[in-house]
Amino acid sequence: MIFSNSLIYIEIHDSEIPWLKIFTHEPHKEFSQCPHDVRNMIMECLDSIEMEMLRYYKPDKINIASFGNMLPRVHWHIMARFLTDSYFPEPIWGVKQREGEVKVAPMEPFIENLKAVLTSRLVTI
Repeated sequence: MIFSNSLIYIEIHDSEIPWLKIFTHEPHKEFSQCPHDVRNMIMECLDSIEMEMLRYYKPDKINIASFGNMLPRVHWHIMARFLTDSYFPEPIWGVKQREGEVKVAPMEPFIENLKAVLTSRLVTI
């Protein structure tokens, strides 16, 4: 877990690409069932993560997804995608296109920057 507050927590997903997941602490099945403050928190986190991924990794595309079919609770995936990743242009859950050749910057500085952004930005919510 890289970030947590009373409403949500954020984890790293082990992958060849930078990939984070946002979860609600409470097991809401659908986004519309989340209280307003939780929905706002998720949107602020999605925005912050996307901006930091764009700034730090300079990906070709950011993918944001919320399926919840296998895990029927609200959670979001935020992925930095690259033309050279194994699945591009398919979704990361799609058909593998090639052996990936992603050479991304180390995750640790990104995580530290993101923690600082989230802490300063979410204090005001």
